[in-house]
Amino acid sequence: MDPNTGKKGMFNKLSKEQGIKLLEEEGFNRKTISFYRYVIIDFPSKLRDELYVDWNNLGILGRIYLAHEGVNAQLSVPEHNWGAFVDNVHANKYFTTMLFKIAVEDDGNSFFKLTIKVRKQIVADGLEINEYDVTNVGAHLDARAWNEALENGATVVDMRNHYESEIGKFKDAICPDVETFKEELPEVRKMLKGQEGDQILLYCTGGIRCEKTSAYLKHHGFNDVSQLHGGIIDYARQLDKDESLSNNFEGKNFVFDERRGERISDDVISSCHQCGEPFDIHVNCRNVNCNLLFLQCDNCKEKYENCCSVDCIEVVNLPFEKQKELRKGTENKKMYYSHKRVNLNLKKDD
Repeated sequence: MDPNTGKKGMFNKLSKEQGIKLLEEEGFNRKTISFYRYVIIDFPSKLRDELYVDWNNLGILGRIYLAHEGVNAQLSVPEHNWGAFVDNVHANKYFTTMLFKIAVEDDGNSFFKLTIKVRKQIVADGLEINEYDVTNVGAHLDARAWNEALENGATVVDMRNHYESEIGKFKDAICPDVETFKEELPEVRKMLKGQEGDQILLYCTGGIRCEKTSAYLKHHGFNDVSQLHGGIIDYARQLDKDESLSNNFEGKNFVFDERRGERISDDVISSCHQCGEPFDIHVNCRNVNCNLLFLQCDNCKEKYENCCSVDCIEVVNLPFEKQKELRKGTENKKMYYSHKRVNLNLKKDD
């Protein structure tokens, strides 16, 4: 029984380990895709149940958010069911002309279970409804028009979080040092103050955050706002199709699935957070109480036991029951879960 819906078979209880084991036993290939749309959905909970049944029957895995304002989806689709999946999506009255963005690099292991959730917003932004109008958004630029705008000196803004832009970005982009999209919107507006008449270019992973940002900036007096059509994912696809296009993206595109990143260029623009060597693969701290996402090279992974700090090394070496105790209580959570950056005090054993 699904605790969220009260309906049988509507909730996937697989652990990560169980899901990965089932993936390894599959005898077919998958393709990773994403799509989004701002569209008024009358009954998102009802649609959630319908999609879960249909997509679960097609063997689809992924993470999908539904809200009254639309859909935001990242999925892994069995290749042999691709046609049936496309037909299913396009048969839905809300998604009749939906376009799909195909992953640049794909080993088929992007997701390990199907999760569909109903939320207040498909991307949490903290905005009041009178601060934007999603029917009044910026112009969508393809890769060629985007490159031309860059060459003409337009101001380009990365609408992703700091851990995304640290491994890959467009040349000369403004990259706000923020943890969430909610933090980023007012920060970008403040950073762009005085440039209301300039050409502003926005980009993100697949386009959804730029859609809301362009509406927000236009509402606040920015007259010339454009966004990269299809985001970094589609930009890379267009580069593959047209060799005459130059690649202005440096490094990797961060993705929110098990792959963590897709390489767009050979540049490595980031460094291991612990030793400073060039490196651009994210990991999570081994201490599950912490789970910090950070950059850790193979040498540091061995040296620091897959942990981000001395505190976390000490925790993972405690008995398992003691580790579980540390997850309880406000003070323990504050100590082991709230930090947003690597603690560089790692000279304990040097």
